[in-house]
Amino acid sequence: MLLVCRFTVSPDEAPRFTARAARALELLAAQPGCRGGEAGRAIEDRQQWVLTVRFDSVDAYRRALGPFPVREHVHPLLAEADTTTESTHETLLSVAPGASAAHHPSLLG
Repeated sequence: MLLVCRFTVSPDEAPRFTARAARALELLAAQPGCRGGEAGRAIEDRQQWVLTVRFDSVDAYRRALGPFPVREHVHPLLAEADTTTESTHETLLSVAPGASAAHHPSLLG
């Protein structure tokens, strides 16, 4: 499962945002079932950021959001994300360097 959150961050707020995003990624990565994540800025528009986090399953994602430190630090950050598009996606294709693409069954049936 993939969590994708988009943010609009002014240049003045970028240092604060990156500190908050780093803390959020650390907290989520410490949860069982989290495969890791990244945050990055758009090349074309320096105010557009994306935070992505991978989980083993929808259940792992939901459980990862439960601990108090996550509710205290991650939930407020995610609440500021652009909500005009979907943020949770199922992984249907993946590839490792030098390998063929792997197809994954849908979680939706």
